[in-house]
Amino acid sequence: MSAPRPSRTAERPTPRADSAGGGQSAGSPLDGNLDPHLDSPLDASLDPALDSSLDADALQAHLTASEELAQLGLWEEAYRRLRGAVELLPAPDRGLQRAELDRLRQEHAMAREQARRDFLTASYNRRYLDDRLSTLLDDPSVTRAGMGLAMVDIDHFKKVNDRYGHPFGDRVLQRVVAELDAALPDGAFCARYGGEEFALVLPGYEPDEAVAVCERARLRIDRHRWLELDPDLRVTVSVGVAHTVAQPPDVEQLLVGADVLLYAAKGAGRNAVAYRKRGGRVALAGPAGGRRDIPQPAAVDC
Repeated sequence: MSAPRPSRTAERPTPRADSAGGGQSAGSPLDGNLDPHLDSPLDASLDPALDSSLDADALQAHLTASEELAQLGLWEEAYRRLRGAVELLPAPDRGLQRAELDRLRQEHAMAREQARRDFLTASYNRRYLDDRLSTLLDDPSVTRAGMGLAMVDIDHFKKVNDRYGHPFGDRVLQRVVAELDAALPDGAFCARYGGEEFALVLPGYEPDEAVAVCERARLRIDRHRWLELDPDLRVTVSVGVAHTVAQPPDVEQLLVGADVLLYAAKGAGRNAVAYRKRGGRVALAGPAGGRRDIPQPAAVDC
């Protein structure tokens, strides 16, 4: 932003009475012979040449600041600086420049969103997951109620690829993500962790609520009409649900805790959601809760 312009206006002289009789002194302001510069309006601005020079300096300052902000990844502030530069352009040029700036902003928003997404399933990718988890720990809803994190793995997915081929397996992955997304409430999201493994993030959800959401997701996938892809196909998932209990919570430990519970669900027969009860014992949600021989791995503080 440019500095305020110095005013060139001057205070008008006031009439002075002479010492003899109160008449007007020679050359007083009332004689009509004022300096034309002193007679200018109070809001007079700089001369056009100086105005142009200051505008050019301000324009360059906005552009330089915008480039520096963009390099730091502060895109919104960078665009605000560019918008400030546009406002300094001559009026006939502003409309076209604003339209071009809006177009570039939309293109950048699309590119940024695509960079966050997994190219195959359109779910969020691992990079977004890692970045978002670290920022969510300071979210008011998370500090108040905690955060659930579930690791989801497609059961026997290698057999699907071996039997039907990888293109077919890609279609299965896309269907699974669609069902997971459909089961998630507002504020939650799904991210591809790697291969056929996905993470469900549930900020602001109590442990029981997070388990209920994951059980609904598991059930949706189990009941999906997979025969539309192949009459002999059936797809299920195993899920491990961890919740922030440590103070302060640790993202890495949360991921490890969910992964440990995922393998407990697999060890208990798959197609199940594993979680820890308040005492630390591992249990399975829904109908799977009646199964025997549920693994009891050591608890991980997260």
